[in-house]
This record gives sequence, structure tokens and C-alpha cells, in this order.
Amino acid sequence: MLITPILIELRRFLKYQISFFSGISFNIDPSQGLNGNCDYIISNSPELLILTAPIMTLVEAKKEDLNLGLGQCLAEMVAAQIFNQRNNSSIDTIYGVVTSGTNWRFLKLINQEVYIDLSEYYLQNINQIFGILVYMLSSLAKT
Repeated sequence: MLITPILIELRRFLKYQISFFSGISFNIDPSQGLNGNCDYIISNSPELLILTAPIMTLVEAKKEDLNLGLGQCLAEMVAAQIFNQRNNSSIDTIYGVVTSGTNWRFLKLINQEVYIDLSEYYLQNINQIFGILVYMLSSLAKT
């Protein structure tokens, strides 16, 4: 898949100050439907063995229609907020990404407000996608 090599390069570019996890169970609040496996979770920690707060970004992989992944990604972002709060590592902004590997959409959750970038970004503009990812994670790593 195209996503993992991009995240590996992102981690290297950010001097290994972030970690990412793939396919882990993220059961935060089943009563609210906030449970299941996340395709990718990015944490503001160099720790690779266990997921630690704060969770900064969630990446949801979809095969075709990215719009179908927006709701699931948003639910994962809300779950990340709760996870961070429970671990005394709240951050103001949680970012989300929905991607097929070739097409990318970006989301932002600030407290209770959701922002969805209406643009779709394409792999042939990998520098632009990479720049957005670096911006998101660099801005959060400073907090």
C-alpha cells in the first residue's frame, strides 16, 4: 500500500519524534460507537511499542469514495480526543486524513468543531500532501 511508506518517511523527516500504529484496536467508548480498528494512528511520541497520548492524527484508508470515510474518520478523531483527555494529554486540535493512497482528504477537529478541506489532493502532488502532513504534525508537536 502507498500509505505506509509515506508515513515512514514522515516519521524520519520529523526526526522520529512521532510514531504511527496500523490496524490496532481502538475501543474508547462502545456505547457511543467509538470502537473498532483504526487503519493508522499517529502519536506525538517516539515510542513504538505502545500507543501513548497525545494522539495527533488519524488516517482512514478507503479503496474508492473518500467521502464514505469521512464519518468514520471523524468518529476516530472524537475517540482520540477522549483518549487524550483520559490520559491527561489533551490537545486543542486533532487532525484526520481519509485516503485511498492516491487521493487524499484532510479534516481538523478543534474542540467540538469539525473542518473538512473540500479539496481532494492527488498522489502526483506528493510534495503538497507531504507538506500538509508535516505542517499538521509539526504544529502539534510544539504544543
